[in-house]
Amino acid sequence: MAQRLKTDKILFITVVLMVLFGALMVYSASSVTAESKYGSSYYFAVRQLVWVVLSIPLMLFFKNLHYRKLQTPEVAFTSMAIIMMLLVVVYFTGVQHRWLRLPIGELQPSEFAKPALVIFLAFFIAQRSRALNSRYTLAPAILAVGLLTLAVVVADLGTAIVLVLTAVVIFFVAGLEWRYIGIAALVVLVVSVGAVWERPYRLKRVVLFADPQFRLVDKIDKRGWIRAQMQQTATTKDTNYQADQAKIAVGSGGPTGVGLMQGRQKLFYLPEAHTDTIYAVIGEEWGLFGTTGVLLGFVIILWRGVRATVLIHDEFGRYLALGITTLMIVQAFFNMSVVLGIFPTKGFPLPMISYGGSSLLVSMTLLGILMNVSEHAG
Repeated sequence: MAQRLKTDKILFITVVLMVLFGALMVYSASSVTAESKYGSSYYFAVRQLVWVVLSIPLMLFFKNLHYRKLQTPEVAFTSMAIIMMLLVVVYFTGVQHRWLRLPIGELQPSEFAKPALVIFLAFFIAQRSRALNSRYTLAPAILAVGLLTLAVVVADLGTAIVLVLTAVVIFFVAGLEWRYIGIAALVVLVVSVGAVWERPYRLKRVVLFADPQFRLVDKIDKRGWIRAQMQQTATTKDTNYQADQAKIAVGSGGPTGVGLMQGRQKLFYLPEAHTDTIYAVIGEEWGLFGTTGVLLGFVIILWRGVRATVLIHDEFGRYLALGITTLMIVQAFFNMSVVLGIFPTKGFPLPMISYGGSSLLVSMTLLGILMNVSEHAG
């Protein structure tokens, strides 16, 4: 009889509590907007609860599915192929090249690129770990990661950044030589600059964040090319407005917050209060204790993920745990940093907390796999 595994209770309880807290905060952050736009203050909250009901069994399924069943070429390559096809379909038929409309809501295929990439890299590197720095290993891996990233970056630069950083971390831990890391960093920098330049609204966000008075820009750009490119955006409002309102919300909360449902910035001041900037609403209503509590939740996930990475005996499990942990922590770090004004404004949902079915389904799937790896790690 197979030995029954012991549940990683610390990780399990942390994830469930964060998901339930997220559903509560989605209602608090969206109730006024939902009432104004849709005639029901529960509009977003009910939909989020539907996704919670769907995502928790999904997490439990992958928690109980031995992670090695994912270690097959059929899973690794087929998942990548399906996501690539979905990204092509959504580019031509989706809303703003991002979402596919379904009866229960909208799905964002770029979110599903995250588990596809992690499983593919864990499988591929585990198979080729002894010849990692060979061109016969790097060429197909770079081609796969590059094609997926380019397909995602068309409409979602934020997700593309998370995917690339995750791939870099996995390759680095696997033993990639520094010269290749340097080349990869240069390529990422060039592609990132190109992606920002190609979309004037992105350029405007970065410039107004880093150099709002245009002192440095005017020194290095005598011909005014940067200003001219920025003016081509259809966005005329202050691109720092969202960041400013987020900082006001966090600052207004103080140590203990103004109380659940009592926040004011969500009353049409703070854009995307229930999605990208929900961390600011938490800061206003729950104060420093609330934001620290959410941060602590992600620190626990980081701890359990690193522990699983170190203790698991096989390479596939190691890179699977490492990739999942990196994805979750990098995305959370970027979201919090944007809200606190550390980085320019960019749409990064806060995993398990922000409103959104695709993000929640993907996060719970990944965390279910991580729990399984952690339980096998002992």
